[in-house]
Amino acid sequence: MTELKTWVRENSTLVYFLIAQAAALISGGAWALSYMVNLEARVAILETRGSSHLAEINNRLTVTEKETEANGQRLDKITDIMTRKLNINP
Repeated sequence: MTELKTWVRENSTLVYFLIAQAAALISGGAWALSYMVNLEARVAILETRGSSHLAEINNRLTVTEKETEANGQRLDKITDIMTRKLNINP
């Protein structure tokens, strides 16, 4: 026991540093856990309160995807016509 006390006295700077580092890691872990819990609560609130808004956004995205697909098909058709006239095979 006396050897341990002597070692701690001789290396007190190291001991204080290790204690401070452990405290910083614990507080960082507590902050991260708190952040994740808060984020999960926000998501749950959004899912319950914002359901109608999410459905509206989903409908808009579906329409936009269909328009994008139709435009892509039109561009492919134009490209085929232009390459036929130029005798270039894509």
